[in-house]
Amino acid sequence: MAAHLFLLAGQHPGTTAAESLAAAHWYGLAAERYGYAGVWIAEHHFTSYGACPSAPAFAAHLLGATRRVTVGTAACILSNRHPVALAEEAVLLDELSGGRFALGVARGGPWVDLEVFGTGLDRYTDGFAESVDLLTSWLQGDEYIAGSGRFPFRPVRVVPRPRRQIPVWIAATSVPTVELAARRGLPLLLGMHATNPEKAELLDRYAQVAAAHGHRPASAAHASAHLAHVADTDAEAEGAVRAALPGLLAGTDEYVRIDGSSSPRPERSRYVDTLLDIHPVGGPARCRQRIAEAAAVPGVRHLLLMVEAAGGRQTTLDNIARLASEVLDLTAPNPPLDDSVDGRVRRPVPTR
Repeated sequence: MAAHLFLLAGQHPGTTAAESLAAAHWYGLAAERYGYAGVWIAEHHFTSYGACPSAPAFAAHLLGATRRVTVGTAACILSNRHPVALAEEAVLLDELSGGRFALGVARGGPWVDLEVFGTGLDRYTDGFAESVDLLTSWLQGDEYIAGSGRFPFRPVRVVPRPRRQIPVWIAATSVPTVELAARRGLPLLLGMHATNPEKAELLDRYAQVAAAHGHRPASAAHASAHLAHVADTDAEAEGAVRAALPGLLAGTDEYVRIDGSSSPRPERSRYVDTLLDIHPVGGPARCRQRIAEAAAVPGVRHLLLMVEAAGGRQTTLDNIARLASEVLDLTAPNPPLDDSVDGRVRRPVPTR
């Protein structure tokens, strides 16, 4: 089981987008310092819930600042992009990083993004499977690829041509998307809203469909996202998340549907309570127990830990460090970070 960070770069009340992005970069550097296997970057458009509009661009920046960790996208909104353009970026990042890039993609939502980027509601409702197929075809290593259907184009040369099969994860919250991924043998990215039993049920369905289509379900290294915050006591950890997370979640109210209709707004305090009930939030003992429960879900190979729920850069850095040492028993391979009060990103201090 590999432990990774899952970074929203979310704007807590009183912070700017620039501050949130700079802090998220620090958290990525901290992941390498404390021995995490990787960092996964979320992508959002036109909402303060997440200040990163391009997960590949953020991943490129972080790959250039690190040497060991995998950096992935969780996830690129494929309904907003041309799959070939995204595939070219993925190959480029994988090549330049020495094979440390991981690509996660999502259908997204029926948001105004589809209008702004000109892809339209049809790409969201009916075009996801076709986009996934063209994306993965480009990443298979063929010398030439031709388009069809929604993406008609003559055969073109694949440059740069991938030297390996670049891994692709599919973000899934529903059975149809699970089945879409399973038919292609692509692993899943499972979100934070689902309980471990609900995730196990989705993965059981995945295994059935994957096997029926000639894939080995056991070879799919699924990833599961979890909110994680450790403190001295369960009450202290819960209190920190209850105080800060609703302000971050308020950014989801900024989503605008493409058809102009209103989205249902969940009651935030109740949603936060649900997250506290199912995720590793508490003292070290509770966090270890819930991490073990999450790791025991059949098929899950990667745990993606969302560590920003309590807000504050130093609070989050402390959380990353304590999760590594007190919960996950990770080995810290790198020197401390050269922090500063001006908010600018610094590189790790080299040792003599």
